[in-house]
Amino acid sequence: MSGNVGSVDVLIVGAGPAGSAAAVHAAEAGHEVLLLDAASFPRDKTCGDGLTPRAVHQLGKLGLAEAVTSDYHNKGLKLHGFGGSVTAPWPEGYYGTRGSAMPRTEFDHLLVRTAVARGATLWEDATATGVEFAGSRVDVVTVRHGGVEKQVRPRWLLVADGVRSTFGKLLGRQWHRGEVYGIAARSYCTSAMSQEPWIHSHVELRDTDGTVQPGYGWIFPLGDGRVNLGAGALSTDSRPAKVNTKRLLSHYAAQRRAEWVLGPEQDIASALLPMGGAVSNVAGANWLLIGDAAALVNPLNGEGIDYGMESAEMAVDLLRPGRDLTLVWPHVLRETYGEAFLLARTAARLLTYPRFLPLVGPLGLRGPVGAAIMPAAARLMGNLITDEDRDLIARAWRTAGSAVSRVRRDTPLWATAA
Repeated sequence: MSGNVGSVDVLIVGAGPAGSAAAVHAAEAGHEVLLLDAASFPRDKTCGDGLTPRAVHQLGKLGLAEAVTSDYHNKGLKLHGFGGSVTAPWPEGYYGTRGSAMPRTEFDHLLVRTAVARGATLWEDATATGVEFAGSRVDVVTVRHGGVEKQVRPRWLLVADGVRSTFGKLLGRQWHRGEVYGIAARSYCTSAMSQEPWIHSHVELRDTDGTVQPGYGWIFPLGDGRVNLGAGALSTDSRPAKVNTKRLLSHYAAQRRAEWVLGPEQDIASALLPMGGAVSNVAGANWLLIGDAAALVNPLNGEGIDYGMESAEMAVDLLRPGRDLTLVWPHVLRETYGEAFLLARTAARLLTYPRFLPLVGPLGLRGPVGAAIMPAAARLMGNLITDEDRDLIARAWRTAGSAVSRVRRDTPLWATAA
């Protein structure tokens, strides 16, 4: 780039998993890529740090699967609660059976270094602060970098600035808080069980008064002497989760401390998490939102790294001269994730009713019923239902999703401006 207004093929705002993956794919496709992040690397992000087999599959496309699984990998989920526990291995299928976990400080740094190595230009401590339009196209983006205001004219703009998507708001992104969203807190603890090959979820999550919360606690071993321990709850504007997540996390850690030989909670952080496509105005003529910015998060578990990297690849594939992305991108998202997200939204909404989980939880986690349905739960919570799966569970999932999409009349997925 040169001159007062520098031109670039692809400008990417945000260098998390979605943004860095997009930078890799775009650079490898021959585009000149400028990647921005408001922080400098390495930097932290509030996250559970889990990498499902679906995420590992995407990392394989970037040449990074071995890098994130060689030191530690996991076999699946162990679900606990209501007097029962069920072990649910990652199911055989298109994505394979190897998951992992890596702190975001390390994971995001690995991805952004890969993007630079493949040819992208990185501006750290760079914030996109303004935008000028030419008709329906983004013409110029103002970036504050190194204390100086700079103007960048992108041919295409990909916005990957996370759950709050501050820059996305400038483009018209709207979060619909009437849909289910997550509130969560995360910590790191030393643990003698950091090599445990299973990730653990406790779905009977009680606050300090003993009231069951519409969420779950998690422990994700990291293989480095630590675990990621967190607690989250599901909420809507009409049924807000009345819980202090950091206090709930501390209570949960105390309950698990002896079993996991946990040290004190460190680096506690919390976040709100739009889920299940509950945002609108995610694309314009030459721009689109990907990853968490587009609410590409599973409403049942808060997982979004796999969707973020998938959406990055799909977005780059759409960058063709003369193509208007305004309607194309929401259509691609609905075709790819629509049925699954609608069903997951419905299930998550049910979990916000205080009496629902205590009613169904014991059925799912005790005896033969739990043993029969928990492999399905592993797929749902691992984002592993795909069109390549041909067994009964997958067919039932797609059928249920189609039925839900026909009868639900709430906020459309990735709606466009009226």
